[in-house]
Amino acid sequence: MSSVDPITEFLNARERAASHQVDTVPVALATADGSGRPSVRMVLLRGVDERGFTFFTNYNSRKSSDLGANPHAALCFHWVALDEQIRVEGRVERLPAEESDLYFASRARGSQLGAWASAQSEVLPAREKLEEEYRAVEQKFADQPVPRPPFWGGFRIIPRRIEFWYGRPDRLHDRIVYERTETGWKIDRLYP
Repeated sequence: MSSVDPITEFLNARERAASHQVDTVPVALATADGSGRPSVRMVLLRGVDERGFTFFTNYNSRKSSDLGANPHAALCFHWVALDEQIRVEGRVERLPAEESDLYFASRARGSQLGAWASAQSEVLPAREKLEEEYRAVEQKFADQPVPRPPFWGGFRIIPRRIEFWYGRPDRLHDRIVYERTETGWKIDRLYP
């Protein structure tokens, strides 16, 4: 069994997927509210390093509300073309403002304006209302850089468990799980 840490293993898997023209950015994010009711949606993975996995959102969104009540989440990457799946579970923390500022500044201007215009997860009475809000912020920030909204930023999932699933014939799949301990990562193979 590999002695490589799971972040390196993930980066290797993502490189394999990219070499097969698989989009490695979308990922399923599962959260649960304070009562334990689950919710899952697709988000865009915007970074991964030894600290964890990052994504960005409106801090007033449902996912942010869930994370405020229950700061644990799970990610699931499923790359059908490779017959591979990676599951990540861990504690979630907000990114420092500087990291969120840096990422926000790299976004396309339209996406920056859209972040200001959208009251994400709130009831929208009509599509025209969103378009009206967009035009208003477009005018407000005309001829100037768009600052990051104070209600928008990033989260990092700090993994405590990462499982790699590799499809094999006859349902004899490989499942390798890394669990964080006080001294490093414990690695086990699981029955499929």
